[in-house]
Formats: sequence, structure tokens, C-alpha cells
Amino acid sequence: MVDDTLEAATPAGPDAAPRRPAAPRAAPRAAPARGDTPSSAFLEMLELFFFAYRDFVADPDAILSRYGFGRAHHRVLHFVDRNPGLSVAELLDILKITKQSLARVLKELVETGHIESRTGSTDRRQRLLYATDKGRALARSLSLPQIGRIAAAFQALGPDGAARAREFLRLMIDADERPRVSRYTNRPAPPPLDETP
Repeated sequence: MVDDTLEAATPAGPDAAPRRPAAPRAAPRAAPARGDTPSSAFLEMLELFFFAYRDFVADPDAILSRYGFGRAHHRVLHFVDRNPGLSVAELLDILKITKQSLARVLKELVETGHIESRTGSTDRRQRLLYATDKGRALARSLSLPQIGRIAAAFQALGPDGAARAREFLRLMIDADERPRVSRYTNRPAPPPLDETP
């Protein structure tokens, strides 16, 4: 499946959120490498990331393809499902994409009945997003194989494996983004679908 990753840029409009520049940042270096040749250990980690990501998205990709959806739909649906009432501006800030890029994916998810868009109660210009029962069911079916893969890896790592992996991933996030990211992580799982209002 093609990765329909949405491009990053600065949005416009009432739901616009501040953005970091689309230009890549200089990566911090923990230790200087000899000349311009990266250490083989770091190259191995880079390659492992590529292969792990390939396998991590394979199961959801197969499910998404049955709906004519791609990875962008998965990301949008995941964060809307995990954050009921998420504003379009907040979603743009999470994904670091343009409003235009989000519009196509969001339109498809709304038209297929996976997401509902409601007007804000205090600001009528604000659009708040909610996963429907159909959307919640799809979000769960996409996350279950990924959760299974993570659980198996944690079990293989041993008792402190989950904590070490969590800290490693947290440290991979830009330092100035970590507080914002923490607002969307480390929360309880949603209730089973039959208990969801």
C-alpha cells in the first residue's frame, strides 16, 4: 500500500494552530561520528526502524485497503477515536499537516460514517470531531494487531522492557514537542464498544 502521508506546512483559517516550520531540523548528536560516516550501530538502528515500521503497518494496511483508505485515514481516525471532541485545529497540530491535506481525508471519513463533525458550543467556527460507532469499531480493528505486536515485543524484552521502550520513543520526539505529546499519550484505554455512549 502506498503511504499517503500528508505534507507538513502552515495552515490558514479560524481552526489554524501554530506550526513548527516544515523544514527539517538538525538532529542532535549524542556522540560525534568519525568524519561523515555514521556508526554502523546507528545505521543498524535506522534500518531496524524501517523494517519495524513496515511490519507494524502491514496488518492495518490490509484492513484499510478494504475500505479504500490509507495510512492518513488511520492516523486521523486513531486520534479522533482516542480524543472525543478533538478540534480540527488540535488534530492539525498533532499530525503537523495543512488544513487542505486534512480536508480530503476527513471528508472521506465523515462521508463514510466513521467520523462525525460537530460545531463547537462556544465558538461556532470550531469543528469538533467524534468517532461514530462504525469509526470506533474500525479504529479498534486497526489497533489490535499493532497492540499484539507491541505486547509480544514487551514480553520478549522482560520486566522493564516496556518502560525502556517507552522512554526510548519519548526521547526520539523533539524535546520541545514532548509536553504536547504527553497530553495525547499515557491515558486509559477506551471502554469496550458496547459500553460506549
